[in-house]
Amino acid sequence: MITHRNYLVHPQYIIIALIIAGITALFLGFTGSYLYTRFEHGGSPIRVPQLFYFNSLWIVASSVTLIYAKKMYLADNTYKFKLSLWFTLGLTLIFLVMQIFAWNEMQQMNQSLTSSTMSSYMYLISGLHFLHLVAGIPFLGYFIYEAHKRMKDPVTVLVYFTDPDKSRTLKILNIYWHFLDGLWIYLVIFFLLNYLI
Repeated sequence: MITHRNYLVHPQYIIIALIIAGITALFLGFTGSYLYTRFEHGGSPIRVPQLFYFNSLWIVASSVTLIYAKKMYLADNTYKFKLSLWFTLGLTLIFLVMQIFAWNEMQQMNQSLTSSTMSSYMYLISGLHFLHLVAGIPFLGYFIYEAHKRMKDPVTVLVYFTDPDKSRTLKILNIYWHFLDGLWIYLVIFFLLNYLI
């Protein structure tokens, strides 16, 4: 019988590495296409909506609360662990809602999905990031559900905090969230530099 201890690297870490590699290739491809269209076909760079900058605060904050959740997990602090997971979910949802307002801000700047190729790229790239963040919410939600379901008394709390599967899942969740956080910062800087240069 194969146990988790037989793995040099657990398959879940390999899966998340492949997912991140795929997402990275996707966004590098689209930002590369943006640059190609701009410089080879004379596309005019798009001004970055102010809400893109403001939204960066929400997504960075969600990463901070998830780091805190991991810290509270290691400290066996049940209340703060659960609370920080809820904060992470709340901040992520705020980011998603505010991103819809950011696209509305683009409309008010006369940058619609069809107004130019460059604005289409901005909608496409930011929309893809939006979808990848949405895809992570069910996993975060299930993790929160499991925490509330499994941690009922001192014994179940002890079992939960010593479960290697839970520890690994939390690490993978952190990896994915921080990656999307860093990806968003990269995209905002990318669009800003393209507008300024």
